[in-house]
Amino acid sequence: MNGAEGLDVSSIRLIGTAVTPAVMVSACGIVATGLDNQIARMTTRMREMLREVRLLPEGHTRREVLRQEVDILDRRHAILARAIALTYTALLSFVVTSLLYLTKRQLDIPEPLPVVAFALGVLLLGAVAVLALASLRLSRLAIQLEREELFGSKRAPPSS
Repeated sequence: MNGAEGLDVSSIRLIGTAVTPAVMVSACGIVATGLDNQIARMTTRMREMLREVRLLPEGHTRREVLRQEVDILDRRHAILARAIALTYTALLSFVVTSLLYLTKRQLDIPEPLPVVAFALGVLLLGAVAVLALASLRLSRLAIQLEREELFGSKRAPPSS
């Protein structure tokens, strides 16, 4: 006799639909932690650059490069702050999805409502990915500024 024969398929499906958003909550937590770490590193780097600017004499060429990099970091920080807010909003959407599925039998919840809540969370995470890519693009600009200062001119990146 197979142990699965006596299981109610609808109960298994309900558990699966309730657990899936819970897994997404964990994923959101991991993403939020990564974004928070990036923001913390950028804050530290910005403080270091501002300290360096204060130590340089007026008119030093490095001051302009640092000003541009601080501007880039500020833009990146704003992008990642939006991304982390969207991540937490997605997390809430997945929590709502789980709650809707878990109370579905006790309350008269329209069938599409949990699906809409879950889809919203997925869309929000997609937006987070787009913002993370925008942040990477800005990070690349900062690296190019450093490279240009070091080598004195724009150089093509080394081929892979």
